[in-house]
Amino acid sequence: MSSPTFERASLEALVARFSGRRLLVLGDLMIDHYLWGRVERISPEAPVPVVEVQRETSSLGGAGNVAANLAALGAEPVLVGLVGEDVRAQQLLEAFAARQVATHAIVRDPSRPTTMKTRVIAHSQQIVRADWESRADVEGPALRDLLAVLTREMAGVDALVVSDYGKGVITRPVLDAAIGLAKAKGIPIAVDPKESHLDAYHGVSILTPNQYEAGNMMAERIRDEASLMNVGWGLQRRLDAECALVTRGPDGMSLFERGGRYTHLPTVAREVFDVTGAGDTVVSVVALALAAGADYPSACFLANHAAGVVIREVGTATCSPAQLRASLAGTLA
Repeated sequence: MSSPTFERASLEALVARFSGRRLLVLGDLMIDHYLWGRVERISPEAPVPVVEVQRETSSLGGAGNVAANLAALGAEPVLVGLVGEDVRAQQLLEAFAARQVATHAIVRDPSRPTTMKTRVIAHSQQIVRADWESRADVEGPALRDLLAVLTREMAGVDALVVSDYGKGVITRPVLDAAIGLAKAKGIPIAVDPKESHLDAYHGVSILTPNQYEAGNMMAERIRDEASLMNVGWGLQRRLDAECALVTRGPDGMSLFERGGRYTHLPTVAREVFDVTGAGDTVVSVVALALAAGADYPSACFLANHAAGVVIREVGTATCSPAQLRASLAGTLA
């Protein structure tokens, strides 16, 4: 196992180079909608809690949250995905504009709804979730438009991030085109993967599954060090990826690099209120750090700290450069 030494000055220099990096974010766009309230009684109609709603909020989910994380860190995300022709699409576009995320590469598909996940939360606990979505693969005019946008926008970016939530944007034709274009440019390719598309990620720079996703992909539950090694190395070798990063919640992160180097990164989180969106933060920071010239352990070290920041908040959240530097200062001399 490798135990690299991380220097605060070098990591802060990487963070300083985040500003102005352009990254193409390809994936499923969605709204994370929240109803917040309290429970004081059980419904007389059914044995379920009655949530007295006190407030309502919305945030960006999926690839949109990846883009929001990049923008918060000073980068310039180029967002490629699909929305419908509905009220939720307009809500998404306005939310992107408020965060200075460009929307010119987003394709409209009137045949599908804009994805929204509504979470009902009482006393900081999620009670239930309701989804508006279509998981059908993109096809027809929308697919042609998506491929045209990919070809156009890939020319001017420093890295590719694939955010796959299984909502129809990430298909084999789209992945083949995106990965082929990125490889031709020689830029990093970071993927937050979906099990159903696993073999289409062949040859990418880095995948960032959590331990449950990674175990499902390799048909072996991660229970101990031996199973972790089997899954992590198996995933890296199966896809011939430059590396696989398995995120493990309170057990930190495990990085498996082509060539045989293994690095364990202990968690830096002190308080955990909500892990929603933490995977978006990890893949965005890894990709951005690679675009800024980081090696894989340093990129994952920064992502580990950024994830430790966002999980202190309930709901999807982002990490600023100042918060990331403060987290580094808390653990490195």
